[in-house]
Amino acid sequence: MTSSESSAPKPIATIGYEGATVRTFLDALQEGRVDLLVDVRAIASSRRPGFAKSRLAANVQSIGIEYLHLRGLGTPAEGRAAARAGRHAELRAIYREHLDTPAAQADLAVLADLVRSRRRVCLLCLEADPTHCHRSLVVAALAAQMPLDVTHLAPAIE
Repeated sequence: MTSSESSAPKPIATIGYEGATVRTFLDALQEGRVDLLVDVRAIASSRRPGFAKSRLAANVQSIGIEYLHLRGLGTPAEGRAAARAGRHAELRAIYREHLDTPAAQADLAVLADLVRSRRRVCLLCLEADPTHCHRSLVVAALAAQMPLDVTHLAPAIE
């Protein structure tokens, strides 16, 4: 590998399923040429049909995308409560502290290896707006390790 290959930005995408249907969500993943969907929710369940862990994995596999849940990169309960209340600065502070935990660091290392492998990785969480979601903080932590080319996918709202 040449030095330019190793320093070239690695592609990574993020997506939130808030307001999307399963179909528009899958369409956005396909349009983004995603190979691997990495679920960064602490609890991979959802009241929305098709977005809980098992069903979501089956849905993305039906279009040729792999699924991986990295629970250690999920938001702790107090951070989720802050997010639901719209306290985004509090969420960011809580999550930055969480990123220092051994579980988060271990899963961040796994994620870094996946991104370095040249696979088109996409981080998943609920929040539609990436600036209000911890997945942007995951991307920032990853960007401290390697140059990234970040795309925020936005499924159509039906």
